[in-house]
Amino acid sequence: MIRELVKPLPQRRASTQSSVRFFHLVDAIAQAHEPTESQLAALERSYNSTGDFLSECPELSGQLVQIHSHGSRRLGTIVRPLDGSREGFDIDLIARLAPSAWRKYEGDRGAALLLDHLHSALSRYASAHGLRLHRWERCATLEYAGGMCADIAPVIDAPLLYGPYGETHGLIPDRERRLFNSTNPRGYAKHFDLAAMISPNFHLSEISTKAFDSAKRADVVPLPDAQEVFGRLLCRLVQLLKLHRNVAFGSIKDKDLAPTSVFLTTLAAIAYTTEAPLPHASPLELLFDIVERMPLHFVRRRLPDGSEEWELPNPSAPTDNLAASMNNSSRQAAFFEWHRRLLEDLKRILDVIENHQGMDLLLKAVQVAFGPKGFAAVQQMEIGRQESSRQAGRAILLASPAAMPISIAARPHTFFGG
Repeated sequence: MIRELVKPLPQRRASTQSSVRFFHLVDAIAQAHEPTESQLAALERSYNSTGDFLSECPELSGQLVQIHSHGSRRLGTIVRPLDGSREGFDIDLIARLAPSAWRKYEGDRGAALLLDHLHSALSRYASAHGLRLHRWERCATLEYAGGMCADIAPVIDAPLLYGPYGETHGLIPDRERRLFNSTNPRGYAKHFDLAAMISPNFHLSEISTKAFDSAKRADVVPLPDAQEVFGRLLCRLVQLLKLHRNVAFGSIKDKDLAPTSVFLTTLAAIAYTTEAPLPHASPLELLFDIVERMPLHFVRRRLPDGSEEWELPNPSAPTDNLAASMNNSSRQAAFFEWHRRLLEDLKRILDVIENHQGMDLLLKAVQVAFGPKGFAAVQQMEIGRQESSRQAGRAILLASPAAMPISIAARPHTFFGG
């Protein structure tokens, strides 16, 4: 078993002003990749429409308990998809079935039968609304207008009497393997929420995370309020990781090597849970500690043939290995190369800010790390900032050491990217 992956680096001593400026920049980049207010409204309408239809379809009649979101929209870590060819956003939905459905779908043909029933119902919905429907081994995807997609997977409730979040454990069908796999999307969301609720220990500034309350909801569960979930520091950190990954693996030949979102999100949440209670000078110090230590939070086993098997247990479904997709030597090598590049890119951006090297170099560093949308977001932010300063009679250039720090705690947010 391999454990020693990353040597601890000395804590960075960036100025408080640079740290605040850095996170102000991160916030602008993340917002530029979130849904606009109109896109979020369209996402909500499509989600509710599809959920209402499935609630009444005969194929799942008497078995369907609830339609609920999961994944990045549920967690508050949504960003534009890895596929840069479309503007739409993706949402993941679960069609949750009662435990009694197991009697109908058990056996060798049960997994395929359940997926067939879901596809049959969604085919009618897609036909009625002029949508494209894609069929996969564990779910079906509806493609809405504007390139927005919804992955819909059926899950049968199968509560466990042991382990964390056992009461929300379920089984998801896999057509190819002709079996049901352990899953727990509601438990995973609870695990992430608990991590995000941890207040970071910043000994030089008064910053804390908001508590997030999950209320019980009926049938088609409303999406969480975006202002509640997008405001959490952990969510911003996960968005940053995913955005950098999307740029790093943006070419067609590299897409298949990209680490999955759930792998990155889980590593970030575990690292945040470990690091956030420890004293840090600023969110910047916390960010670097989390990123540096991410590779320490999954298990690497050396196999007889010299290859490695990675394991990252799902915190809400222990038999589900969230690193299973990474058990390929090319993907493993690509992950470490991406991790090295991420640290270099973040350090480069910080150095430009700390050393007052000017807007041109800052924008260049941002574009390398976060692509053209990140470039445009920071450019717009800096132009607006300078214009506001000029109007106040205090022309402040990016390179000026006299630049006033911006209070993160007092800064208003829209969290819709608009």
